[in-house]
Amino acid sequence: MGYLRGFIPWIVAGVVSSFDWRWGAIAGLVSGLLLLLQDRSRGVGLDALILEISTVVYFVVVGAVAVADPGSALADHTDVVSFGWLAATAWGTLAIRRPFTLGIAKRQTPPEYWDMPEFVRVNNHITSAWGAGFTFIGVSLAVCGAVDAPAWVGIAAHVAGLVGPAVFTKVYPARAQARLLAAQASVTAVPR
Repeated sequence: MGYLRGFIPWIVAGVVSSFDWRWGAIAGLVSGLLLLLQDRSRGVGLDALILEISTVVYFVVVGAVAVADPGSALADHTDVVSFGWLAATAWGTLAIRRPFTLGIAKRQTPPEYWDMPEFVRVNNHITSAWGAGFTFIGVSLAVCGAVDAPAWVGIAAHVAGLVGPAVFTKVYPARAQARLLAAQASVTAVPR
């Protein structure tokens, strides 16, 4: 649930934006701030809140543009820009070797695993999956807009780009752990 909770402001903004993009940006900002403040009051470290911090920054920027210039061309492209922002967040955290999923995973994993290269590697793969999903959605929406594709195509892109990484996030860590345990068992089973 830790990963999905971070998307609540984006969902809120998407729903409210269907009425007015300015209110959508403000609703995304308010819900993002509330989640961020709630997590901080619970003692959640900043490393586990990279997505939430990025979300708040995005909605501050988009909200400022929306309020200052309601007729901005950005209004017609916030779907593409938002997934571009999320993709940049994922790829950027990989580039600086601090995958955004690492802090989230630490909330769900005992501390003795945190410094293991395998733990970091798993989170690099999970963050890559999310980065690929966000990139896929952003590019798909841009193409859909350029060719005036039917709405169902954009919806399908959203589903594929979000469900794929969500399933990967659920399945991959268990498989990686099973491989690690099998490798450790084979090393200890070798007679000396």
